[in-house]
Amino acid sequence: MFAKRLLQTCLDLRFVLRRNSVAAASTTIYALSSGRGKSGIAVVRVSGPDTGSVLVQLLDRRSLPQPRRASLRVVRDPLTKEKIDKGIVLWMPGPHTFTGEDLAELHIHGGQAVINAVLYAIGRVPKTRLAEPGEFTRRSFLNGKIDLTEAEGIADVIHAETEAQRRQAFRQMDGDLRRKFSDFRERLMTARAHLEAFIDFSEEEHLEPDILNKVKRAVKSVQVDLKECLTDNRRGERLRNGVHVTIVGEPNVGKSSLLNAICQKPTAIVSPIAGTTRDVVESAFDLGGYPVLLSDTAGLRETEDVIESEGVRRAVSRAVSSDLIVLVLDADQFTHVAPSSLDNPDSFIRSRLASFGIQPVENQRVTLLVNKIDLVPDEVAQQWRTSLPKEFIFLSCTTNTGMRECIGKLTGMVEELCGNPLVGEASLTQHRHRSNLEACAERLGRFQELLDSAEDVTLATHEIQQALRFLGKVTGHVYVEEVLDVIFRDFCIGK
Repeated sequence: MFAKRLLQTCLDLRFVLRRNSVAAASTTIYALSSGRGKSGIAVVRVSGPDTGSVLVQLLDRRSLPQPRRASLRVVRDPLTKEKIDKGIVLWMPGPHTFTGEDLAELHIHGGQAVINAVLYAIGRVPKTRLAEPGEFTRRSFLNGKIDLTEAEGIADVIHAETEAQRRQAFRQMDGDLRRKFSDFRERLMTARAHLEAFIDFSEEEHLEPDILNKVKRAVKSVQVDLKECLTDNRRGERLRNGVHVTIVGEPNVGKSSLLNAICQKPTAIVSPIAGTTRDVVESAFDLGGYPVLLSDTAGLRETEDVIESEGVRRAVSRAVSSDLIVLVLDADQFTHVAPSSLDNPDSFIRSRLASFGIQPVENQRVTLLVNKIDLVPDEVAQQWRTSLPKEFIFLSCTTNTGMRECIGKLTGMVEELCGNPLVGEASLTQHRHRSNLEACAERLGRFQELLDSAEDVTLATHEIQQALRFLGKVTGHVYVEEVLDVIFRDFCIGK
């Protein structure tokens, strides 16, 4: 009974993968894999069962080039035999290729006319069509060359805009998450196999008497590792999507000037008139290798102006949803702060934010920035820097005094929020990773409850199976077509 169930599970999985692989491989696809626009070299990729035929007809030769060796060839129109271009051709027969299929690359000149002519020529070969976005990577997944986390890593490498994003994406593309989740899966598969054996052969003497306790311990170890994954403060997701930093404070404390100074461009309008900023003004930039979306907001105050009131509401809403809140006071305001209230910097900042209706959540970072220190004596500004908590930032947007220290402290805070992508275990980078792992952990918790209450072992085994199902949704061992469409739709054509 146990062997039959296990065999059927394997056959079902192989059927799903084979069905999709056969469907994917029924046509040969082609596309420009390098970027659009004029360039010295452009790369056209071809993949599928008729790739060899495409090369034979384009190169007008009876035999294919030597596999996996660069060959200089003339590319011709397959019907008219007109010469189109001369370039490097790579022929890579499957299955040891990126897609798992026969694959070819044509390295041609990067002029638009050349590219169009080569693509048109390939399209004249029967059983070929232009690839859809992400279709080469999708075929790689369907043919078992990569899992879904590695496919997502490839997309993130392509879209990475900062050094930290690139490092994190490379680790994922290189299989760090796949190896972690594969380890979870193997341990749970072993636990399920032992449970199936206990159900089918529990009355036979050759089974270990302590087998259920061993399974419980094995599942418990997976639960511990899952909890560690899920309690990462969303570092990987934050790094992938960008850290949201919001500047808040009363009118005319220099919030817009701060935004412009940090971004080094006149993003926000600066005026001595209170209430100039009425809406959220955003600027995305690279802060020490980390992606940041910095938001300037309307001055926080009571007002009867309907438009300004809406701006204040939006400022509060943006602050509540951000990862880091920078509360700005000007030097004059700060001189009226009681020194005793600064003994607990975090409490002081949070209470000040609360007075504006902003209630930071537990994992949200907050900091205080004192602007316009050029308006107080130098000895006072120096005393603030040396005697007050190091979390506070003192600067003048007018004279640029303290700007380097400001950038350094903000970079440190952002790095703490994202973590170092090269250190420790690979982080979860997508919401779907987290939601499926949470569901997996919930099922394992139910499993432990069922065994602890001495209920039917068969029901407990079902919970292990469901946990494996949610884990499989992360890696692609279990998937539906709609999930694949969402993952691959953001790829470039030709990747």
